[in-house]
Amino acid sequence: MKHLSRKIVALRIPILIIAVILLIPSVIGYAKTRVNYDILTYLPKDIDTMKGQDILIDEFGTGAFSFCVVKNMEYKDVAKLKDKISRVDHVKDVLWYDSIADLSIPVEILPDKIYQIFNTDDSTLMVVLYDESTSGDGTMAAVEKIRKINDRQCLLCGMSPIIVDTKNLAEHEEPIYVAIAVVLSLIVLSLLMDSFLVPFVFLAGIGMAILYNLGSNVFFGQISYVTKALAAVLQLGVTMDYSIFLWHSYCEECDALRSDGQSSDIDKHAAMAAAITKTFSSVIGSSVTTIAGFIALCFMTFTLGRDLGIVMAKGVLLGVIGCVTILPSMILALDKPLNKTMHRPLIPPTKKLAGVLVKLFPVFLILFGVLAVPAFYGYNQTNNEVYYDISRSLPRDMANVVANTKLKEEFGMTNTHMVLVDSKLSDRDVRSMTDELKNTDGIKFALSLESVIGPMIPEEMVPESVSKIFKSDRWEMIILSSEYATATPEMGSQVEQLNQIIKRYDKNGLLVGEAACTNDLVNITSVDFATVNVISVAAIFIIILLVEKSISLPIILVAVIELAIFINLSIPFFTGNSLPFIAPICISTIQLGATVDYAILMTTRYKRERFLGRDKREAVITALSASIPSIVVSAMGLFAATVGVAFYSDVDMIGSLCRLLARGAIISMFSVILFLPAMFMLFDKVIGVTTLGFKPKSKEERL
Repeated sequence: MKHLSRKIVALRIPILIIAVILLIPSVIGYAKTRVNYDILTYLPKDIDTMKGQDILIDEFGTGAFSFCVVKNMEYKDVAKLKDKISRVDHVKDVLWYDSIADLSIPVEILPDKIYQIFNTDDSTLMVVLYDESTSGDGTMAAVEKIRKINDRQCLLCGMSPIIVDTKNLAEHEEPIYVAIAVVLSLIVLSLLMDSFLVPFVFLAGIGMAILYNLGSNVFFGQISYVTKALAAVLQLGVTMDYSIFLWHSYCEECDALRSDGQSSDIDKHAAMAAAITKTFSSVIGSSVTTIAGFIALCFMTFTLGRDLGIVMAKGVLLGVIGCVTILPSMILALDKPLNKTMHRPLIPPTKKLAGVLVKLFPVFLILFGVLAVPAFYGYNQTNNEVYYDISRSLPRDMANVVANTKLKEEFGMTNTHMVLVDSKLSDRDVRSMTDELKNTDGIKFALSLESVIGPMIPEEMVPESVSKIFKSDRWEMIILSSEYATATPEMGSQVEQLNQIIKRYDKNGLLVGEAACTNDLVNITSVDFATVNVISVAAIFIIILLVEKSISLPIILVAVIELAIFINLSIPFFTGNSLPFIAPICISTIQLGATVDYAILMTTRYKRERFLGRDKREAVITALSASIPSIVVSAMGLFAATVGVAFYSDVDMIGSLCRLLARGAIISMFSVILFLPAMFMLFDKVIGVTTLGFKPKSKEERL
């Protein structure tokens, strides 16, 4: 590594030129990476609901649908509106009552079941069918165009409008997320570091690594909007440490050269080469735990975790590479301005504070035990009370939320299911099944080809425009309207009952729709949560075991950080706040991987002091005193990168994750500073017996 470090210093100008040139393909790749705003598409492809989605596209040419609530409009104008909507690109069909009965027939003489489906006192309802998937580019473009046709009297409801509104809101907010994170990070680092200019250098280097990461996502084809929104902020927060390590090592090497009696004109190149070598060794151990936390997300069956995990693991790796190549080159190029902007750091000497904290270690041990029980209880309750309804993560005044509220108030509809059964199923069985389905608790109506034409009309006499909506060569579709909300216990029970009825008539029959997909999401992620937790803890346990060569230290370190995680995730329960389902899964792994570094830093110094022959108390005080500044700067960096986004974001999926990350960084900081030294004091003998190379040197060896 020493030879490589000297090469990096020698090639600093070419490195900077290449780094700038690489920004061009990165920006192009970033612009060309498609963003997926439908998180339900990350469900496993082999479950019935996802198979059903494919069948809808392949057999019916329909991948999505929306309800259009038309208010205070005469029927002849509704017919004109329907015609306009029908001509919008990627709209396959528009189903209204004139699709079933001629508009010349007075609505008063229509059968009640048809009239009530499509009409109330001042509103009428159309079903818009699209030829692409719920989150397809064509579908989203069609939703935007339909809204422009008549946005004041035409309210679009359903998943596609939700996705469109999520996309528009996220795209508006994402540049602001980054700006807030950068400004707050600059403020914090300018105060806590020893130079006003060095934070700008850090952010320039990290910014390049972030762009490389975002640009290289083009090779995946697409990423989720959650990943896109969080990637820059997370990468900034979790890789800032590496830049700080390099700067501190560089300053120490420069000071060491001065103390050796060299002139003020010291060899900065040699100092930087030595700093790169030291930093690389430190950063590898630190980054591996962070990467392990993100990789653990890849084991989720719900592949949104893999999407976020791979992108962030790649981002950490690029951050490490940038830290030991681009950043040293920038520091050397800006050596004079950096020296002119040096100032005294805000953090005072911490020796006395460390002594007081170690003296009070029995108090912190008791506090650890007292906090553990309620924190673990609240943590479990928070995990049990997360919400899965995607629309809840959006502001209440958004167009889709207003439209869905109107649909519920006017038509008593909250959700729509689509049933797919074998087209060879007899008309009698279909009618019997339809009757059972519509008599299920919470079902508002059931609409099938048989229910529309009735038993007296031969199917051959039905207009093709109507029959093709409900029937293909292999499948027949039945539309069900539910008054239950997504991801509620009532909806879960309803989905189960509907599936039982469908399977009784057709063992290959399928229930499709947002509610059914969300029900699968609930079942799948509850298992994912436990799996990811076990994998992340096991992986980081093994990494610490190998790094520290100890059996006891991994248990102690993971216990300290896990308590911080329990406290962090228990707060929403005790404050009465509900989190989006993805937040606890991600935070448990990210907080563990990103903040266990604080504990490793202190542990490494504690081991070193004990090996040098210091007694237990002196070793712990020295380790704590030396670690506090680095831990505080690191935690405040992650806090600064995420806290602004937490308060600003109107997308709760993003805001909740950043809120938990910001709070988790501070809680982990206090947990390591207060509880870890107390653990060292209590378990010093156990650590000595279970750790290789821990045995202190003898007096003769020290001399």
